[in-house]
Amino acid sequence: MLSSAKVEEFISPAPATLDEARAFIDWTHRARRAGRYICFGIVPQGQTDAIGIFQIWPVEQTFRTAEWGFAIGHRYWGSGLFIECARLVADFAFETLGTARIEGRAAIENERGNAALRKLGAEPEGLLRRCFECSGGVVRDHILWALLDDDWRRVRPTLTPDGPSNRLTESCLTD
Repeated sequence: MLSSAKVEEFISPAPATLDEARAFIDWTHRARRAGRYICFGIVPQGQTDAIGIFQIWPVEQTFRTAEWGFAIGHRYWGSGLFIECARLVADFAFETLGTARIEGRAAIENERGNAALRKLGAEPEGLLRRCFECSGGVVRDHILWALLDDDWRRVRPTLTPDGPSNRLTESCLTD
């Protein structure tokens, strides 16, 4: 799901082979046990395959300030699945990890990513020039966004999914 040209335009290349995917999953488990990284696969209810991921890693020694990244297969864009899962991940970060600030980045040209961060209540804080090499070797400028715990408490109740009325539960995320 993440290796399509539409998705890879703004992210690092997804694992290209089954062995690379297994190596990535093994790495995520080791990094999680070490307290350096958390990765959730997005698995819609009634399905068995992940169609995207959410990642969280600490910026400070603890997760008080953390960064998150996410990607979802383009067939699910506009379905409401992103907002439902983002709510679960943000709740986990703020309520379970004790995060006070989540940072996120999106390429300036990534209109969907920037709109998603804005919808979640994040505020743009700066321009990161030539900061990230995406698939195909393109180096892009990014906008740095921040979502504070106070912002989240204010915005969370107002979020509604973009798509169909079928609700998702925590089962949309697996670690």
